[in-house]
Amino acid sequence: MTSEVIIIGGGAAGAFAGLISAKMGRKVIIFEKNERIGRKLRITGKGRCNLTNNCTNDELINNIPVNSRFLYSAFSGFSPQDTMDFFENLGIPLKTERGQRVFPVSDNANDIADALEKELKKYKVKIIHETVKHILSDDNICTGVITESGKEYNAESILIATGGKSYPLTGSTGDGYRMAKELGHTVTNIYPSLVPLVITEKYCSDMMGLSLKNVELKLYDNEKCIFSEQGEMLFTHFGVSGPLVLSASSHIRDMKPKRYRISIDLKPALSVQQLDKRIQRDFSENQNRDFINAVRNLLPSKMIPVMVKLSGIPADKKVNGITKEERQKFAELLKDFTLNIKDFRPIDEAIITSGGISVKEINPKTMESRLISGLFFAGEVIDTDAYTGGFNLQIAFSTAYSAGINM
Repeated sequence: MTSEVIIIGGGAAGAFAGLISAKMGRKVIIFEKNERIGRKLRITGKGRCNLTNNCTNDELINNIPVNSRFLYSAFSGFSPQDTMDFFENLGIPLKTERGQRVFPVSDNANDIADALEKELKKYKVKIIHETVKHILSDDNICTGVITESGKEYNAESILIATGGKSYPLTGSTGDGYRMAKELGHTVTNIYPSLVPLVITEKYCSDMMGLSLKNVELKLYDNEKCIFSEQGEMLFTHFGVSGPLVLSASSHIRDMKPKRYRISIDLKPALSVQQLDKRIQRDFSENQNRDFINAVRNLLPSKMIPVMVKLSGIPADKKVNGITKEERQKFAELLKDFTLNIKDFRPIDEAIITSGGISVKEINPKTMESRLISGLFFAGEVIDTDAYTGGFNLQIAFSTAYSAGINM
């Protein structure tokens, strides 16, 4: 079978690129191994689909820690505002929430995926539910693909939009990396990103289920602070998770024992001196109580036994017997609660994959390979990733738009 454009992967990037190419009048085939397109898209944002961030292109760039400069042209061609306009023009009303995150008003990710599916049918894009095994090339020019069943399909342009290795149950199994390597492309080291972290200290499990809000988290690479932000986090049986932790994880490149640690400031609105005065006030109201019962207004109940133990002050010591030095050390603990990072959680728990096809081998204006004529890339398969907040889906839509136009 012959087509003009073949797209491998029917996720957000693949479906969007296919639609753009079809609108340009191209004959398009999308190969999607799942029964429906957009399987991962349907579960993003806990099923609500945080499809972009209502920000400027400069703010967008600032939220991409890996290879952000490569994306300048793609964002100039298709911005967050373009994404919002596109879906609202398809009849899906959108809303902007905290952190400029954009969701469908319905809070239903299926509305976004279904709208793409409907448009693909409208523009007569053929969707084949089969796995592509190899990309064919002749003299460094793409000629087609071979599927798992041995069928050959020919095309002038081929897009790899297979996603990364996160969420493998949705079909993201790293096939795109293998096919790109077979054609001579470099694939950088693959890491989980936007992923929970395993902590060395066992007392995280004692606080399992505890969610902290309005705390400041700092990530240290040895003695250098490489990330700092205020927000929410969560303790789990293995360590820590939540928005702050996921964003911090995207800065960890070479996971080694004892290299990375996080510091949590439980009272970021107060200096150590201000916090010490606050503790003094609480202590003066509870002078004859045991220490463990005098900090109920300072800490969540699940956290009290852990912090009391770490303070070194006996739990049953009367507050009126606590020394100034002990009290000040306790204040410092609340401002710098340190946890040592042991590892990432498995890649199948990651929201995205860090690493991928080297951006040095991709034309940033067209998303075409610099090595193989007619070969294009879009979405997570490329070595670039962002924080949580709709930024990664915007990367998918912008790179897909560039590829779709230029295919």
